[in-house]
Amino acid sequence: MHKLSSFGKYTSQFAISLLLILMLIAFTLASPATFLGWSIYEAFLSTIPFFAIPALAMTLAIVCKEMDMCFPSTIALGGFVFAWLWTHTGSLGLSIVVGLLAGTAVGWLNGFIVVRVGVPSIIATIGTQFFWRGVVMLLCAGLALDLTGIRETALHHVFAGRLFGVVPAQALWAFGTAILMWLMFNRHVFGDAVRFTGDNSETALKMGIDVDRTRIAVFSLMGFLCALSGIMVCIEMGSWWPTQGEGYLLLVFASVFIGGTSAFGGQGSIYGTCIGATIIGIVEAGIISAGLSGFWTRTFYGVIIVTSVSFYNILAKRQK
Repeated sequence: MHKLSSFGKYTSQFAISLLLILMLIAFTLASPATFLGWSIYEAFLSTIPFFAIPALAMTLAIVCKEMDMCFPSTIALGGFVFAWLWTHTGSLGLSIVVGLLAGTAVGWLNGFIVVRVGVPSIIATIGTQFFWRGVVMLLCAGLALDLTGIRETALHHVFAGRLFGVVPAQALWAFGTAILMWLMFNRHVFGDAVRFTGDNSETALKMGIDVDRTRIAVFSLMGFLCALSGIMVCIEMGSWWPTQGEGYLLLVFASVFIGGTSAFGGQGSIYGTCIGATIIGIVEAGIISAGLSGFWTRTFYGVIIVTSVSFYNILAKRQK
């Protein structure tokens, strides 16, 4: 397993930050009319949080040497439970709470299957992804849910309004989530348990860490934050649709690995994931604004992912 020293960790964070700055400069030079105005950044702040929040949870899962492929369906399920309850009860508070509980329950179930039954996480969560997507499709009969009137509620302004009329509320939620996740990962015993479990579970057990409980907690947290993302998407868009969350798979994993989280487990960076999500979020707009075809986007994603992971591995090897 390749591990970065503290110096290497700060070097990688500096490198990813520099990449973001250089990209912004390049896109600004290519399309100053777009990138020197506030509108494009408001759009980024409106959309990036929806996949950045699941990416923060995925960071802990991968550090714990687990993989959650179910999260797009968890986003859809959490959003559906929220939307269905809103249309039937009109209670936004109740809908949010139950939607979050539904997502957490899906995450807990994933953890139970992986930890207690012993199914490898990538296999188990691929299966549950199909299962929950099918459940959602059956419940909604393949039809979207209209949330007309939700934008007139007070909680809409809390979750998807505009602070001072310009800053999207979901960006503030993402920022707050990132701070809490950073504190949990770097300043709380749970973060140490996640790192030690991902690094070497047998050693973690000898240190008195409840490895099984830690792994289940990571999956539960993933479910909770995915449901939060799904709910905020519904509130922002004023509707729920059956394919919600399907486009986030690549975005989430790209954000995590570009940000420097080790694919081998045991090491990751909340800050890096935030910067990675920002990079991924601006790529498509930058490419199109520069006059290139949007078909270049996925090619660019692939180059960034392979290059960044290779860079981190080479850096780790040189420090051995």
